[in-house]
Amino acid sequence: MIKKLLELDGIFKSYPGVIANSNISFDINVGEVHALLGENGAGKSTLVKIIYGLVKPDSGNLLLNGAPFKPGTPSEARKAGIAMVFQHFSLFEALSVAENISLGMDHPPNQKDLGEKIKSVSESYGLPLDPAKTVGALSVGERQRVEIIRCLLQNPKLLVMDEPTSVLTPQEVDILFKTLLKLRSEGTSILYISHKLEEIRKLCDTATILRLGKKVDTCTPKNTSTKKLAEMMVGSSIKAPKKINKPAGRILLKIENVCSLSKSQFGTPLTNIEFDLKQGEILGIGGVAGNGQDELFAVLSGEQISQKGSISFNESNITKFTPNQRREIGLLSAPEERLGHAAAPNMSLIENILITAEQSQDLVSRGFIDWKKSKAFAEKVIKEFDVRTPSSKNTAGSLSGGNLQKFVIGREILQNPTVFIVNQPTWGVDAAAASSIRQALLTLSESGAAILVISQDLDELLEISDRFAALNEGTLSQIEKTADLSFEQIGLMMGGAKDLEARNV
Repeated sequence: MIKKLLELDGIFKSYPGVIANSNISFDINVGEVHALLGENGAGKSTLVKIIYGLVKPDSGNLLLNGAPFKPGTPSEARKAGIAMVFQHFSLFEALSVAENISLGMDHPPNQKDLGEKIKSVSESYGLPLDPAKTVGALSVGERQRVEIIRCLLQNPKLLVMDEPTSVLTPQEVDILFKTLLKLRSEGTSILYISHKLEEIRKLCDTATILRLGKKVDTCTPKNTSTKKLAEMMVGSSIKAPKKINKPAGRILLKIENVCSLSKSQFGTPLTNIEFDLKQGEILGIGGVAGNGQDELFAVLSGEQISQKGSISFNESNITKFTPNQRREIGLLSAPEERLGHAAAPNMSLIENILITAEQSQDLVSRGFIDWKKSKAFAEKVIKEFDVRTPSSKNTAGSLSGGNLQKFVIGREILQNPTVFIVNQPTWGVDAAAASSIRQALLTLSESGAAILVISQDLDELLEISDRFAALNEGTLSQIEKTADLSFEQIGLMMGGAKDLEARNV
């Protein structure tokens, strides 16, 4: 007999100008992996924050094991058996694994006993961890293990996971799925949020689909195609990006023997990076997070000057150029971190346009901002990239992560760069928006721009890049034609494999 663990009945939550959740009702059963799907801004984040006690609903009820459930804080939710692994980790790099885990526990045992529990639990679930190791020395996959084990030590009834595989290699994803299936077999329920629909079909028993804050459907993912799932999310068909194969032109950007230290104590220095980027091509750089991607982006965007080597743009040396100087000549960039790096959260979208488009769009004259032109360009970005916001006057911080990503990418692409460097272009973006962004990148390359895409999404790199290389511990692999590589080969390259043929891939 199926037993209900958590029941949501008529959940409603609104913010000024936006209805985040409207009369949402569904059940999560004991021992079920339940997917929560929807476009960016569909209301998923608000709903899980309500379940975890971070947000209070305006109306509606929650029942946990048949009893009223009204968590006022995450601590109350944890006591009731709700645990959550967020998309962005909340770990202190200078502290050990055990110290980080104890900070997330309401009543942690002493460090010795906790260390033994961490070893025992992590090994039993196939996620081994050294409790004494400093978090800053861990890979991203290992850091995710810390978050998961912290939850499992509290014996959760419901584990909420938000985009858990976005920073993992295919091999690490397989390990994670084995762990989640083991938890399910033991009776733990899992609420799983992901934009990777093939994962949903492989792992989840049930899927609830949200659209514009409302529940629109429920289905069994295994019996539903990825195309159908995507269409249920957006309410219409999704056009796959169309790639036109044509020969690349002349070299626009050339990187020679670049070495650079990291600004972070726990970052990864770059060692002898060499590649060229040609007119009309997309070069994909893959790798597990923390292997030098941020350092590579910083060196190419001009935010950090390399200690050794040279960077040439149109055969001119720009190694010591600042970000603004690089923008003046047509080298634009979009960083991974949206809030605080790509956009100022408390500034309006119009004001955020000025951060990078002031010169290219001629938005300032004699020291005065042309607000009319700035607003027009902001609204052009909003329209062409389908950014869901009540107004261009809304702050960047008021947008959902995916909608802000669309705004940031659109702001740069519509400036028609000669060379475009982008880190994680579709991070946390739904299927329809991801398809739209990828098509925009392909269209930009077809116009003659050279594009470097740094991404952990292997499907994305296979879909749009002409050539591929992997970053591992700050070193770039040999560059290969993407069409000649399999998914498994790319995974091995990300893991540091030097000779793919020798590994019989």
